[in-house]
Order: sequence, then C-alpha cells, then structure tokens
Amino acid sequence: MSNTYFDSENSHKSFEMPGARPHYNPDRPGQVEHIFLDLVLNIPKQSFRGTCSIRINPVRSGIDKLTLDAVNLNIESVKVGETEQNFDSDGEVLQIQLHEPTEAYQPITIAIDYWVEKPQRGLYFVGPDKNYPDKPTQVWTQGEDEDSRFWFPCFDYPGQLATSEIRVQVPRQFLAISNGELISIKNDGDDKIYHWSQTQVHPTYLMTLAVGDFAEIKDEWRGKPVNYYVERSREADAKRSMGKTPRMIEFFSEAFGYPYPFPKYAQVCVDDFIFGGMENTSTTLLTDRCLLDERAALDNRGTESLVAHELAHQWFGDLVVIKHWSHAWLKEGMASYSEVLWTDKEYGKEDAAYYMLNEARSYLAEDSSRYRRPMVTHVYREAIELYDRHLYEKGACVYHMIRAELGDELFYKAIHTFVRDNAHKTVETIDLLRAIEKATGRNLMFLFDQYVYRGGHPDYKVAYSWDGDSKLAKVTVTQTQVKDSKNDSGNSKDVFDLKIPIGFGYKPEKEAEDESSARSTANIKTFTVRVYEREQSFYFPLEEKPAFISFDVGNKYLKTVALEYGVAELKAQLQFDPDPVSRIYAAHALAKKGGLEAVKTLSEVLNKEPFWAVRAEVASQLVEIKLDQAFEGLVSGLSDKDARVRRAVVGALGKIKTHETFKALRSILDKGDASYYVEAAAASAMGGIVAANPDEKPTEEQVLKELKFLLKERQGWNEIVRSGAIAGLAQMKTSEDALNLILKYTAAGTPQALRLAAIRSLGTISTGQTNINLERILQRLAELSKETFFLTQVCVVAALGQMETRKAIRILRSLADQTPDGRVRRMADEAVQKVQKNAGSDAAVKQLREELDQVKKENQDLKSRMESLEAKAKKD
Repeated sequence: MSNTYFDSENSHKSFEMPGARPHYNPDRPGQVEHIFLDLVLNIPKQSFRGTCSIRINPVRSGIDKLTLDAVNLNIESVKVGETEQNFDSDGEVLQIQLHEPTEAYQPITIAIDYWVEKPQRGLYFVGPDKNYPDKPTQVWTQGEDEDSRFWFPCFDYPGQLATSEIRVQVPRQFLAISNGELISIKNDGDDKIYHWSQTQVHPTYLMTLAVGDFAEIKDEWRGKPVNYYVERSREADAKRSMGKTPRMIEFFSEAFGYPYPFPKYAQVCVDDFIFGGMENTSTTLLTDRCLLDERAALDNRGTESLVAHELAHQWFGDLVVIKHWSHAWLKEGMASYSEVLWTDKEYGKEDAAYYMLNEARSYLAEDSSRYRRPMVTHVYREAIELYDRHLYEKGACVYHMIRAELGDELFYKAIHTFVRDNAHKTVETIDLLRAIEKATGRNLMFLFDQYVYRGGHPDYKVAYSWDGDSKLAKVTVTQTQVKDSKNDSGNSKDVFDLKIPIGFGYKPEKEAEDESSARSTANIKTFTVRVYEREQSFYFPLEEKPAFISFDVGNKYLKTVALEYGVAELKAQLQFDPDPVSRIYAAHALAKKGGLEAVKTLSEVLNKEPFWAVRAEVASQLVEIKLDQAFEGLVSGLSDKDARVRRAVVGALGKIKTHETFKALRSILDKGDASYYVEAAAASAMGGIVAANPDEKPTEEQVLKELKFLLKERQGWNEIVRSGAIAGLAQMKTSEDALNLILKYTAAGTPQALRLAAIRSLGTISTGQTNINLERILQRLAELSKETFFLTQVCVVAALGQMETRKAIRILRSLADQTPDGRVRRMADEAVQKVQKNAGSDAAVKQLREELDQVKKENQDLKSRMESLEAKAKKD
C-alpha cells in the first residue's frame, strides 16, 4: 500500500495514544482453505447481496463455535451443507454455533447468505451527484488493514492464507476485475456475470473487486497479461503512466530471484481512492490522480515510483505475507526500497542516492516532529496507525543498511533465499534474519536491535583538524543524541555502535575539463572505524593534507550529520566528492557558515554542477545565507534546463520577500513554464512576499489580481497550478479578500483537488484574521467536518491543526469520535495536542516574534552592505 501522511510538531512524543493496547493474532480454529464470494451488485441503491462460502480445515476435534469478523453485515442464514446453523450477529462479529462439532482435518464448508446497504468501509460506491455530475460510476474495494470484514464475513487478519473466488453480477456496460484468472463471463439479461479465480493462497485483505466502464489497455510480460484499466479518454495517460510495467516485472523477477508469481497483473485506476495504491494480489488499485498528462510527465516521477512500489508488493506482501501487522515493515520497507532500486536501474546511481536521502529525510521529519517508535511494535489502537514513515521510509533505509553490511552479491543472495523459502507462506521479522544467516552466514541482529526493535538513529557531529608537523588528520565524532553526563561511559542505551568508513579525498592530479570527470579521478583514501561512544577522536596518518573529508563514505547509514570543517574543505568536497549526498551535506554546512564566500561558491555550483539534485539543494541552501547577494546567485537558476531545479529556485526565491523577487516570479507566470510545478511554486510564493512587506510594492491589490487571474485561467492536471495560487492566498494572512476567495473554493462542485487545497489552506490563513473572520473559518470547517470522504476529513484536520484558537479543539474531538477511519482519528487526536500548544502562544508572544523578524531583516541589510564593502576593500 502506498500512503500519504500529514505531520504535527512535537519532540519524541510517544507513539502510543491513550487506549493503545497489545494486539495478537487470534487462536486458529483451523486452516481456511478457500473463500468463495457470489455477489449481485445493486449500484443505484449502493447495495449488494450474496453468499460467502468458507471451507475450513479444523485443526482439532470438538470445536462447536466459530467467530468470524462481520461488521454491519445483514446475515440471513448460515448453513453447513444443507443444514441450517444457529448464529448470532452483533454488528461486529458473527458467532456460529455448529450443529455438529468438528473432527480434526475433516474440512467443512460454511455458506453465509447476507446483504449490505451503503457499506461504511471495505467496498465503496462512487458515482455522479448534483455537485459532480461528470464523476464516473465505479465500485471498488479496499481491505488493508482490517476492512474486508465490512464487505464479507471472514477471519480478517493476515495470518490466514486461502485460495479465493469471486463471482459477481454487474450491469452489462461494466467490466469487473478481480484477483487471479477470469474463468468466464456470462450474459444474464441486462447484466453480465464475471467469474474470477485466485488459485494461489493469499490473505483476506488482498481480496479485491473493481467495477466500472473502464477502457482496457493490453500489454504483456513473457506471455502473461499485463493490463491497465482507466476511465475512457485517459488511454494515452495510462500508457504514459504505467507503460514501464512489463520492464519492471522483468527487473523485480531478477532482483528478488523469483519470477512474477501470478497469472496476470492488472492495474486499475479508480476515482476517490483513499490511498495512493493498494497491492491486491495480481490486481493493484491505484488512484486516478496518478495518471499523468504530457506536461505532468516532464518532472513527475512519483507515478513511476508508485507503480514500482505496488508491483514490488506482489512479491513482498502478496507472495510472502506478513503474519501480523507489527511486521508490516518487511513488506512496506521493501516496496519503498524497490522505488530506489528501480530509480537506480532507470536513472542511475546518483538519482538513486538522492532518492534514498529523501526516504531518510521523510522518516527523520516524522521522528523529530511527530513521534519516535520501534519499527516492530504490537501496541497500538488500530493497525492502520502503523502505516507511517517509520514503516515505509525507515524500512527502506534498513534494507539499504542490510545491503551495505552484506555487499551487493550477498544482499541479493539473502533476498532470494528469503523469498524462495517463504513463498506462499507468512513471515515475521525473525524470518528475514534467518534467511540472511542461512544465505550469508552473517548475524545482523546488532543492526536490527539498533534500528528495528528500538526507535531513533544516531545524530553525528563531525569535526576535523590537520597537524602538518606529524602529518596526522584528527577526526572527532560526537553522537549528539546522547545526553552529555559526567558518569556516562558511553554505554548509554542511546549510543549507536556502528563501523563507519571515513574517507580523505585528494584533488585529481590533472586539471579536468568538467566537474564530473574531476570527480571520477579524485582519489579517496578510506579507513573504517568503530563509532560506539558519545565522543571519540580518531587519528589518521596521511602522506599529505587531504582536500576534503567524507564521513560515512557512500552514505549507507541512517543518520543525521553536522559537518564542522573549514570553508576550504567544504568547497573542495562540493567540487570533488563523487557522492552526491556528501556534496549536499557540504552545501548545507557551507550555507551554515554564511558570508559572501559561501554565497559565491554556492552560486557557482548552481551554474556548474552536472547533477540536477545537487543544484536543486544548493538553491534551497543559498537562500539560507541571509545576504542580499544570494538573490543574484539564485536568479540565474531560473533558466536551468531541469524543471526540478527551477522549482527549487522558485521555492527559494519565495523566501526573499522583495519587489525584485515579485517581478521575477510574475514574469514566470506571465510567460508560463513547461512545468506545472514551477508555475505552482511561483504562485504560492507570491502571497508571502506581499504579506512580509504590506506597505511596500507589490501591493496586496496587485498580488490578489495575479492570483485571481490564475484561479480563473489555469485549470490543468490535478489542479496543481490553481492549488499553488490558493497556497499563495493563504500566505496573505491578514487579508479578508484572500480569505473570501479561499472560502469560495471550498464549496462543493469545485474540482476535488482544488477544493481540498482550499480546505487545508484555511488553517494557514486563520492565524492572521480578525475574530469575526476566525469564526467564519471555524464555522466552515465545522460544516466540512461532517462530510464522509476520507480526503476531505484529512484536510479539515490539517487545517484545524494549524489554528491558534482552542475553539478548533471541539471540532477535532467531534470528528475523531465520528470518523470510521483510524488514520483520521489519529491525526485529529494529534492535532488537538498541537492546537493546545499553539493556543498557548498568545498575542504577546506573537508580537515579540514579529519584532524579532524585523530586527533580523535590518540586520541582514547591514550585513550585506558590510560584506560588499569588505569585498571591495580587498579588490582595492
């Protein structure tokens, strides 16, 4: 599954919310062997009826009662053979009193007749209404984590694997797609009956059904069907967005040492989907928002990564199934790491290294601002709470560290062993450790103990000095996550114990033609040291002084790192270190030092650096140096050939809130950019500029006019540009006109992506509005909180969580009580804590903040002038 989360700010809060408790798989009455759903859909009434037949092989004799998960299902009868069974259904579970107690290993088939009207979860009916008359009619399911029980009675936990069959009657114009192979399609009056069969075992949460008037685009891999299903008129987008799938299947079959295991692979893009994607066995469901038009494909690789992620799950998650939700990192971590592996295959090592850095950053942001937790934990309120950045992104980092420990050859050998030994079975974390040991002889328990079974990561501070007389390089490494205390000998539970490679780099002998060839000839001498205390100093005898120092060569370990080197070493590292991540760390450290020298160096790198991601990062760092000269350095980046760099440059310029910046951004919007994202970033930055300088140019009126125009004229793919304009309006926190415009776009009937952006931005704009306007915002959010669509609820929570008034808490609490979605409930509870903190910072604190900003600004002007004078004096 692929997910999106919204964070709240706090420092290492507990993951466990009030009400969290340990969860275990239930006792097994026996092995479920087969599930057969025979259904008839009534789409206009948003209901269905049918029979669920479950064949179960009892593990022991004398069982006279079975308990199945069945939420809000109307049970009409339960039979074994022709014999009616007594049953009791309380809306949560179905208790069946067996007429004859079981005999061990004598399978029985239980047939349950039931019907459901307007299911709350599990199975979703999507269709046109008065506000959205063009919405397609579709029916689709979503089982993960424990939602299959909302659409059929089952033993709903991942530890039970069975074969399955779905026969479904739908109106004739619709296609019905499900797991496995299509056995037959029969006409029945105005209807069709589709019959699908999945002959390999899988868990209930991966059983799926998708119904709609889809266009079918046929592809194949080694003779197996690979099909894409999308709304008619989106065929070209489908091919553009999913066309690499057969090549990906080939790649993962090789990488995982096991050919694609199912009879077909279908990807169905559905409307209103509540995740990014869901890896149902052989039939992935994707959000239709991932379909790219030509312009979006220019700089959006997110869809390609999503397609790779869900496909990788066909092995990790579907072929090898987790036994309990607490081990979900095994599948989500590998699916996320597969995005990195595919990036490496398709775009090369540097792109993969940068992708990996952003996986790490994503986890680090959650760890620092939301909570810290062990990756494996069975204590939670609902399993869906585990689907966070620890599971996905930190999971990817752990697989990457396993690879670093073993080396490529042994890593893939271990992965092949893990997949082959556990195909069509369930696994826990220990099974991965066993496979590694079996394949390589290595025991990586030390790594799992530090990164999987406990929370956190090392925060390193690295200082360097050179003693020319004795030709010794001294490197001091401090683990700053460990609190300094006199009696601490370094054995604190917070200390990490890792072997880290430290490299000393020398400039190439000959002058190179360009940066990349200079790097390929740069000479690096590497030593591996064991870092296991709070602070350690290492001495390295070298023949001559190194040009730069590379800490954790190859950047394999999940960590944060602050480099305390001199300007000369950082400049050399930016120029010669072959690892793009090390160059990025050097750029950050250089920006921290500040000064005109740093501006000059970073501006040069922005023009010369061959790798786009380093240029993009340099742009974001240039602006952190609070000197006016940073502006000139950045502007040149507006004509960068890579849209992702231009986007970063625009984002950075948005922080320099002057009339010059406004003019530069306006010219982008006037001329237009090939990239939606660049235009969106320019629109978003505009509002912040006028908010910072209300009495100077541009006037509020000018900016409002620009943004209004964009809202009117720039409809386009997923409303990216118009959402950027909404984000710009939200920065104009004291403007009533801006608020009125945003409120207008929260109305039903507004294209969904734009409406969601408007709802979220009510939180941003709320912090500068008058009390009367604040009441209007609260009232609007209270109305919106009653809507049932998952993404609307998420945006309402995100908006309320940014507010600085306790009145937001009541709406959040009522939403948390009413929502059926565990993710929304958790976000709402976290948002309550955030608002309580925000509301504490009253007007006096706010005023102090504003005064401080003013002082900083005056200081910057002064510093910029001083730096210019000094530079001039040096020249003279």
